Amino acid sequence: MAATGLRIGVAGAGHFGRFHALKLAASKRAALSGIYDRDPARAGTVARETRSPALGWDAVLAASDALVIAAPAEAHFELAGAALQAGKHVLVEKPIAATIAQAEELARLAVAHGRILQVGHLLRYSAEHKAISERMRRPLYLDCVRIAPFKPRGTDVSVILDLMIHDLDLVLALVDSPIESVDAVGAPVASVHEDIANARVRFENGCVATITASRISLKTERKMRLFSQEGYMSVDFGARKLMMIGRERGLPLPGTGGGRIEEITWKDHDALEAEHAAFAAAILDGAPVVVDAAAGIRALAAALAVTDSMAASRAKAEASGLILG
Repeated sequence: MAATGLRIGVAGAGHFGRFHALKLAASKRAALSGIYDRDPARAGTVARETRSPALGWDAVLAASDALVIAAPAEAHFELAGAALQAGKHVLVEKPIAATIAQAEELARLAVAHGRILQVGHLLRYSAEHKAISERMRRPLYLDCVRIAPFKPRGTDVSVILDLMIHDLDLVLALVDSPIESVDAVGAPVASVHEDIANARVRFENGCVATITASRISLKTERKMRLFSQEGYMSVDFGARKLMMIGRERGLPLPGTGGGRIEEITWKDHDALEAEHAAFAAAILDGAPVVVDAAAGIRALAAALAVTDSMAASRAKAEASGLILG
């Protein structure tokens, strides 16, 4: 298939769907074949901005070699499954599906039809992920904080599937060990789903991760702390800064018995563009899929384990009168 012959459509013309469409409209390796949304007016708005056609579902399938599924999470299985069955490659936004059974069926369909199935865990394509993974290969403890002011977008799911799943996927990639146990608490405040949550995840290899996510905070903050035998690391994603105290990198740190300190910054990196480039490379060049169905299923399983633990904690709190049912 010639590079210019790769036609990619977008299903879902909301916040992320628009960004996907803009990237495809500017792509050097693919052409934006059309925009589909269950709301034709919304599809038309993005279509006009990207100078592409607004199409019905059957029409966008027929016009495309691949689909980006950026619809609400509950529609991922239906749309991605139909696209795979039609012989189309699929890039599906996170979470891969609503249930493990649905996610596993999507993985099966991709194999059965010989198609690429890539999951949109954007942090995997970021400069910060590369900086962390190069320096901390065997973490013993991770503390992740991702908080932001309230926005109506994304409240069709809990903060776990909206925000925490990003850090869950990143932690799973860094730790590379099965989960042993999860202890989580959370509460709905501004929506019908949980808007704030904290999870303590213990892995079979002994590593522990504490992850906090909130979409009802007064400020935006994304930070991570990690430590291991390799050293101590502090990452401020908002400021794009990383500091590590260890023995392998950086300048000598007096009074630490041979320790060194390294401080780095990174430039703005278009992770979405990198995600699209990886998708095109997997289709056109046979490159490995960076975030495949197995990774998407692991992240979803972790998010659902947090959700289940949170429900159990809530039931105990209701029984004790700590919160009202």
